[in-house]
Amino acid sequence: YLEAIIAAERPDALLPTVGGQTGLNLAVELAEAGILEKYGVKLIGASLRAIKIAEDRLLFKDACRRIGLEVPASAVVNEIPEAIKLADELGYPVVIRPSFTLGGTGGSIAYNREEFADSIARALDASPVRQALIEESVIGWKEFELEVMRDHRDNFVVICSIENVDPMGIHTGDSITVAPAQTLTDKEYQRMRDAAAAIIREVGVETGGSNIQFGIDPETGRMVVIEMNPRVSRSSALASKATGFPIAKIAAKLAVGMTLDEIPNDITRKTPSCFEPSIDYVVAKIPKFQFEKFPGSETTLTTQMKSVGEVMAIGRTFQESLCKAIRSLEPSTAWRAPAEVTTALLREKLHVPGPDRIHWLFEALERGMSRDEVCSLTKIDPWFIRQMEDMVALDRRVAASSLRGISRELLLESKRSGASDEELAKLWNVKSASVRARRHELGVIPVFKRVDTCAAEFESFTPYRAGNRIRLLLLPRGSSSQGRRLRDRHDQLQPRNRLDGLRHLRSPLFRAAHSRRRPRGSRA
Repeated sequence: YLEAIIAAERPDALLPTVGGQTGLNLAVELAEAGILEKYGVKLIGASLRAIKIAEDRLLFKDACRRIGLEVPASAVVNEIPEAIKLADELGYPVVIRPSFTLGGTGGSIAYNREEFADSIARALDASPVRQALIEESVIGWKEFELEVMRDHRDNFVVICSIENVDPMGIHTGDSITVAPAQTLTDKEYQRMRDAAAAIIREVGVETGGSNIQFGIDPETGRMVVIEMNPRVSRSSALASKATGFPIAKIAAKLAVGMTLDEIPNDITRKTPSCFEPSIDYVVAKIPKFQFEKFPGSETTLTTQMKSVGEVMAIGRTFQESLCKAIRSLEPSTAWRAPAEVTTALLREKLHVPGPDRIHWLFEALERGMSRDEVCSLTKIDPWFIRQMEDMVALDRRVAASSLRGISRELLLESKRSGASDEELAKLWNVKSASVRARRHELGVIPVFKRVDTCAAEFESFTPYRAGNRIRLLLLPRGSSSQGRRLRDRHDQLQPRNRLDGLRHLRSPLFRAAHSRRRPRGSRA
């Protein structure tokens, strides 16, 4: 079928329509079958050697060992009997990672021999090459990821560091993550950066972005390499949005022969893309699940990805970005703890990772569970739990006050931690409009900033859609609630941004679109 498509001189009918893991698998199949060579098709972006080393679990482990990096004890298996023998030698629990699958499909954690026999059979069936890696367990370790990029002249940059709030044992796509990493020491980060540079050179990725995952033992500091994607991925999308660094766009230019020092940075307009991005804010990502659409499915989170999407929020602090992200989840406002929550149920919800564990975390802290116990049950770093404790304590201070009695300092502190007007209204049992009015009385108003790659060292020229500005300027008159909300938002815009929007009103495109006569009685 594939050969027929290319023989019809229509390789564009298939190849450009697939990407990610599927595209890499297809490229390997076509190359090994000799089809690409037969029709003179050249792979750009990643060589066949780089794809094989990075995606084949055994070859990648060997590559890491060659450059002196530590990896979890593991071996590749193709049959069930040899897999069971290997698991018995490694000791349970063990992690099962099929080769050449997307989103951890077929992957799992086996805690005993009975579970392992079923899991390895599914893993081998899921792998297109019937191959799986059996790996010693690093469950509970801290997980980090570096989004990196390299060109054919060996220019290397770390675009973004990402830290999983959830520990190892949960797929990155199902984990709450933050960028940049919050709990890494500078020494650990530099060690990780050097390792990432050595890996991408050894694998041979010369024309684009990759992400490399690491695990760190919180007790000993031992660092191991988990895996690598020699391509853009979900993490690449997060890193691009977090930093404003257009990874896919730059990777495409590198694939056709350009280098990082030749590609200008669209945001600063002064620095080339070989300058590593630096951000002075925190980005939080929370995965979105919809198990209600799949009745009977297993909701426990493991190494196999189960989320159907994600939300992302930006704030000056971890607390602010986390609050914004939680509000962005559709079920967030509807989530309520059961009326009777026993201590045993609470501990179970914290110990067994599920789609709503972040809500149970706050429930446990509100009920007075100690930080040490929460950390022991979840294996989440104490720094994150301490941040959540502070958020709970701040809510209590705000609730003890009143709408008219709250000070400007306390209200400002609450807003900076990410609390919304609606959340404050629920604490005081008032309407959110009253909270907004009180905010304006005290002079607590939002400030809008732009995403940039240089921590405001240079002026930011972040592109934005003119249509959004125009929509804010053409405000509906009258007393409708929608009109009031739009006018409030417009008044909060910085003067410079309002002028930017007005410039678009003078454009020929805008005048042409709004020059038609409207029916009599219509509201502009």
